[in-house]
Amino acid sequence: MRHPSEGILRRLVDEPAGVPDDDRAHVASCPTCLRALESARADAQLVGSALGTSREADVDTDAAWARFSAAAPAAPAFRPAPAASRRSWRTAVRRPAVAALSAVVLLTGAGVAAANDWLPIFETESVEPVEITAGDLVQVPDLSAYGDLQITEEPNPEQVADAATARERTGLDVPEVTELPAGVTGEPTYQAAGIVSATFTFSAAKAAEAAAAEGEDLPPVPDGLDGSSLRLQAGPGVAAMWAQPSGVPTLVVARVGAPTVDASGGVQFETVKEYLLSLPGLPPELAAQLEDLSQDGGTLPLPVPAELVTTSEAEVDGATATVLTSRNGLFAGVVWVEDGVMTGVAGTLSADELLSVARGLR
Repeated sequence: MRHPSEGILRRLVDEPAGVPDDDRAHVASCPTCLRALESARADAQLVGSALGTSREADVDTDAAWARFSAAAPAAPAFRPAPAASRRSWRTAVRRPAVAALSAVVLLTGAGVAAANDWLPIFETESVEPVEITAGDLVQVPDLSAYGDLQITEEPNPEQVADAATARERTGLDVPEVTELPAGVTGEPTYQAAGIVSATFTFSAAKAAEAAAAEGEDLPPVPDGLDGSSLRLQAGPGVAAMWAQPSGVPTLVVARVGAPTVDASGGVQFETVKEYLLSLPGLPPELAAQLEDLSQDGGTLPLPVPAELVTTSEAEVDGATATVLTSRNGLFAGVVWVEDGVMTGVAGTLSADELLSVARGLR
């Protein structure tokens, strides 16, 4: 008999009832698998430590959700966070990867911004993975290096009593799982969040300082770009979460209003696109990915840490979904967009199990 996979060994740690008897018997009698099981148990303890969960019966699911959102290898945009993590997401908006990818949302849209008015330039129709390396994160400047960011509306996420309450607050139907995977049991907890909105105003002076820090001169700023603004908006969002006794989320199913971008200042789309890609500090390989992505209007870049996650495509109810699988087999996720709504399924399950859940949602 072949040795069980890493995923099965991890299931033996978290949900042994979900592992077939043959696999359990093999592991019990196989020194190689027993050593691998100890390694999986150590990994589980590491993840539990990162998530800050305890093994007590009363689990702080709000805190678990927040730490899961921060610790999962790919950070899909569909995860709302509890109130305790507001400072974290405020900080994340300014971080290097988000700085580059927020600019790309603009690059992937199409249209012209009318002076003194907000005009839609981007609406998410699909997602596409963009590989981000540790080197990219070091090189890409903070978003605040290029201008001023204001959070204009906060999502105020919270745990709610049930799916009906989540729908009442957000207007979104919570995806209903028709059949839970083996080892996932019990009733879920529910999260609801409102709209998050932020305005970014480009500053030529700040951009010049960022270029100087790179030892380069800022390219000439096109007329009308200095002082022009982008308004990024996403939400509302709902989610159902099944957790292990340790508090680690086993399965998360979420739905969120897909991101949109409006612009003001009278700047032509092509002008902004070409200028943003010319700014110093953007790694060439990342810039090339964004340039390719910008040819397809309506595609939202999904940042993927290349060292930790692999990606592939699959079909979910006629829509093309992005499948993300951690290289260590501990996490996976499926993300797709339909009619302006982004849906995601993620957890400590295999990609095949999550795809089965995704295709069976109602």
